[in-house]
Amino acid sequence: MTGRSLLLTFAVIGAAACSGSTPDNASTEPATDEPAGGAITQWTDSTELFMEHPALIVGAPDKFAVHLTDLTDFAPLRSGRITLTFIPRGGGTPLVVVQDAPRSPGIYGPSPTFTKAGVYDLVIRVESPQALDSLFVPGLTVFANAATAPRDSGGGESGISFLKEQAWKTPGYRSAFATDGALAGTFDAPGRIEPAAGHFAHVSAPIAGFIDASSVANGLAPGVRVARGQTLALLAPSIGEAGSAAYAEARARLREAEDEHARAVRLYAVEAVPQRRVHEAEIRLAAAREALAGYGGGELAAGGRVAVRAPVSGVIADRRVTPGSRVDAGALLFTIVDPSVVWLRVNVPAAQAASVSRTSGVEFRVEGSEQVYAARRVIALGSMIDSVTRSVPLLLEVSNADGTLKVGAAARVSVRTGQREAGVLVPSTAVLDEDGRPIAYVQVEGERFEKRALTLGPSEGGRVLVRSGIRAGERVVTGAAYQVRLASLSTAVPAHGHEH
Repeated sequence: MTGRSLLLTFAVIGAAACSGSTPDNASTEPATDEPAGGAITQWTDSTELFMEHPALIVGAPDKFAVHLTDLTDFAPLRSGRITLTFIPRGGGTPLVVVQDAPRSPGIYGPSPTFTKAGVYDLVIRVESPQALDSLFVPGLTVFANAATAPRDSGGGESGISFLKEQAWKTPGYRSAFATDGALAGTFDAPGRIEPAAGHFAHVSAPIAGFIDASSVANGLAPGVRVARGQTLALLAPSIGEAGSAAYAEARARLREAEDEHARAVRLYAVEAVPQRRVHEAEIRLAAAREALAGYGGGELAAGGRVAVRAPVSGVIADRRVTPGSRVDAGALLFTIVDPSVVWLRVNVPAAQAASVSRTSGVEFRVEGSEQVYAARRVIALGSMIDSVTRSVPLLLEVSNADGTLKVGAAARVSVRTGQREAGVLVPSTAVLDEDGRPIAYVQVEGERFEKRALTLGPSEGGRVLVRSGIRAGERVVTGAAYQVRLASLSTAVPAHGHEH
């Protein structure tokens, strides 16, 4: 298939075209008085072409160095045929050169010999198991002799040299085009992960007493999952304690209410009492049960001990019981959290409060991780600015099925507003942090890169809006950019050089 040509650059280089450029500094070497060759970089939807060639002169066997990269995985083309067709603009028979396989992975070395000076358009046909593509390179000039060809100035290119062989051997290396687009405006705000309502509970001692050693000796350590209503501990009431006496009284009243209700039901069945008597017994029974529920919510276990039960299903987050120890009424025994759903509390700065609504979405990261999370829905948006923090609370629900979000974790939150901003979009993986400043590496030619300082706008869905530093259509490094950064610190071409 024919790929869409996205970038074409011609760079004047010396006869030793593969020597690379000197990072960050232009060469001051004197002119060599040699005919100048050229370098061409071009991308299609599936293939990257980086081609170097000497000055094109009639009768001279001009050896090209054609580097081809499969953009599906950024690996070199390891097999397949390429056909170079040089079409003279002035008319005449095209010059066709075929090479059936690369000399080394990704590198072809065809040697066309021109018989006529002039301007040629080049069509490169790629037929490989990795890619089927067609690339168009316009305007190659062939000179009648070396004397008429332009001279090589001997000056190097500024920028960072990162050879194709280096890129091919670097795991995870990737690049992509910067594109025009628009994103919803965003602002940053601090946040914190909180337990969701109904998914969190403190379990306290209903009365004063002693923790039964056998009931808590095994299991129920932090991290253990429990079900609602499950017995967490057994508590032996302290004799003579006010709370214990009240519990015993509540239990006795429940038994009386149960007996009275059962008797009323029997008498009503034989029409000895009116239905109103049964209804009154049901009311007293319900009241007795509610009174007892305040002391642990259940009947006594064997041996007169009070069962302390889990009010919600979840995971034991904290345990403060010691087998055999005495606890006061109201003492905290366990904390239970259901982590499958959590809340994100965001402190929206007062200056941004007007731009936030219940339809605002957020993305956030938690401390210690670069994973990006998204909120499921807005739970509540405050209507009053806190006089101390000068912020408005925004509460959002977040799905946490895998439990990676921990309650209490601090969050860095990006809140989207209803306004959209147009600009240049790049993948978020292209942006690096250098001493607190955002930067990116731009591939200006096949083996030449530049470091760019960026001014960033909003981000969304793995993309970042760049307000300055990169233009649409430029190629940015999106994977293994750190390796390009290391290359920028070198003052020489890598020792292995080109393999052709």
